[in-house]
Amino acid sequence: MLRRLLPLALATFAVGTDGYVIAGLLSSIAADLEVSMPAAGQLVTVFALVLAVSAPVMGAITSGLDRRSALLIALGVFVVGNVITALSTSYGAVMIARVVTAIGAGVITSAASSTAAAVAPAERRGTALAFVLGGLTLATALGLPLGTLIGRTDWHLTLWAVAGIGLIAAAGIAAALPKVTLPAASLTDRLRPLKQGRVLGLLAVTALVFLGAYIVYTYIGPALRGATGGSESLLTVILLAWGAGTLAGNIAAGRLVDRHSPTRVVTVALVIATLALAVAPAATGALAPTLAWAGIWGVTIGVIVVPQQHRLIALSPAAAPVLLGLNSSAIYVGVALGGGLGGLAQESFAIAPADLGLPAAGVTALALLCHLAAARRHAGRTPAESAPAPAPSGRARA
Repeated sequence: MLRRLLPLALATFAVGTDGYVIAGLLSSIAADLEVSMPAAGQLVTVFALVLAVSAPVMGAITSGLDRRSALLIALGVFVVGNVITALSTSYGAVMIARVVTAIGAGVITSAASSTAAAVAPAERRGTALAFVLGGLTLATALGLPLGTLIGRTDWHLTLWAVAGIGLIAAAGIAAALPKVTLPAASLTDRLRPLKQGRVLGLLAVTALVFLGAYIVYTYIGPALRGATGGSESLLTVILLAWGAGTLAGNIAAGRLVDRHSPTRVVTVALVIATLALAVAPAATGALAPTLAWAGIWGVTIGVIVVPQQHRLIALSPAAAPVLLGLNSSAIYVGVALGGGLGGLAQESFAIAPADLGLPAAGVTALALLCHLAAARRHAGRTPAESAPAPAPSGRARA
């Protein structure tokens, strides 16, 4: 199973590095393109918004393809988008390139997750999802800090590196992944679950979690200037601590949801995330406490995605590809809104970057309340949440 999952994890690693690294390079990009910091931050917002909107549309278009073919096409678009970004020297050109890249990235994330769920035994589905999504979290642990270091001399170099990772992932998928056929789904089919209150509630929680996180994370460099003094090397060290925490949380999440109620796992993670963001202004004034804070906050982010995906699959295993695609869109809706609101808070309400943790904590607390309300409403109705769900109705062909 590892041989099949490894190229999927590498593909999500490429997507994660590409999506996250802009935040670490924001100051360099803003200076090079001669735009303000909030304007540069909108590169993150537009990327995430296009990914969220295009993912179900492109998923419907590619649903008739086996997952290997869909992933190879998406990785091709993703690589081309990054090459265009690396060659661009103006804000408008970079923005267009980010749109192209986002279209490919949306298909990669949802297709990789649904493929992992299809090829893994039911009792190991949580672990398989955690491993493939570990590519995203490994991107925060290694890809983002390394990308930030590479981009210190020229931020374009980081995008060339990401394009190279995408090519390696494509080669691995072509060589190691069998053809995985899942039921085709039209755009109407893909959006139909949004009419179900339980599905909509889970997606809303996912979106709110990432909205809160990206109010801070999009502007992480300026937000941590008190601890780094503007040093990119120190920022990289802090990002490594955050990424290590995220990776640890992701690994732990796979084991936790195979043994405990996903609802309880999400509750604990959201409580800790809310507290971590609330104390951010006080905890990030010096390097040592900032490292501890970054690690703790990272763990909570790493934990949340896997149980949310597991709960969605438990609702309807046969619709796993559709539900996972919607969850991916919800994540990036949150990312887009978080980046936009973080910029708005700075420009319209004069909130300093170092204080963005306070509104972020408020949004995360709202996610917790929505989660608890939904859990109480559906208590006793979904015993499947505490046990592995049946396998999706796909088939793998060598």
